[in-house]
Amino acid sequence: MKSRKRNILIYIAAGIAAGIFLRVFIFNVQKVSGTSMEPTIKDGDMVVINKLAYGIANPFTGKLLVQWAEPEIDDIIIYYMNNKMVLKRCVATENIALDFSKDSGYSFSVLGKEIPLSEQQYQRIKYNKIVPEGTILAVGDNYEDSVDSRTYGFIEINCILGKVLWR
Repeated sequence: MKSRKRNILIYIAAGIAAGIFLRVFIFNVQKVSGTSMEPTIKDGDMVVINKLAYGIANPFTGKLLVQWAEPEIDDIIIYYMNNKMVLKRCVATENIALDFSKDSGYSFSVLGKEIPLSEQQYQRIKYNKIVPEGTILAVGDNYEDSVDSRTYGFIEINCILGKVLWR
């Protein structure tokens, strides 16, 4: 009888360890907080994140230990910004040109997509004619209510921890 109880405890412990491993390194289910990705992802929606999409993340530093892929345009990615997990859309990868508006408004075009800028955002990125190597441009779908690369700059590729698989 002791052997049977011991085996059950071993199975339970193994199941808990496997669950922790899966959550830390493989995938995560997360509730979205905020409206920056509306209408695609709404406040309160649940998303499934593939943490192995681009590499193996170090759970303590928020950077990749090993990288085997890079985000593609239109991927919805996850990364840390100011100690907070952030979901945004990759709108441009390294070496893609940014075409700033020549009219009186502030905006830029990337791959035919017009993205508005505030004056402060424009002042921050106006000298970047292309997305720098090793980085991407990540922007929320709700341009008016998104704090993103337009505000805090380009995202280092090795800091991108995963890709949204399902929303």
